[in-house]
Amino acid sequence: MDKVSFNSPAVHSYLTILQSVIGRMATNSAACKTWCITLVSAVIVIVADKGKPNYVWISVVPIVLFVMLDSYYLALERQFRDVYNDFTRKLLLESATVNDVFFVAPRTGVATTSKNILKAFGSISIWPFYVLLAVMLMIVRAWILA
Repeated sequence: MDKVSFNSPAVHSYLTILQSVIGRMATNSAACKTWCITLVSAVIVIVADKGKPNYVWISVVPIVLFVMLDSYYLALERQFRDVYNDFTRKLLLESATVNDVFFVAPRTGVATTSKNILKAFGSISIWPFYVLLAVMLMIVRAWILA
C-alpha cells in the first residue's frame, strides 16, 4: 500500500472535505432548533388567535420530529469527527495509506448509527433545549391560554 504524507495535496483536500461535512452537520443541527422554535411559535399564535387552547398540543409533533432530526445530525457529526480523528491519528503515526484518503462516510452500520442517535439525544446540546421548549409549551397552555 502506498503511504500518504501530511504535505500531500490530496490529504489537505480530504481534511477540508471532512471539515466541511462536519460544519454542515453542525449547521443543520442549529437549523433544526431554529425551525422548531418557529413552528411551535406559529402554532401557539394561531391557536391563541382562534381561541382553541387545547390545540396547542399540536406543537408537540414538531418538537418530537425535530429532536429526532437534531439527534441524527449530531450523531452524524460525531461519526464524521471520528473519521477525521482516525485519519489524522494515522497521519501522525505515518500509517495512512491511499485507501484512507477520500473515504467520506461514517464507518458504522444501522445498529451502531441508531445507538449513536440515542447517545446524541442525551447530549447537553439536545435535551435541555427541547425539554425547555416542551416545558414552555405547558406553561403557555396552563397560564397564558387558559
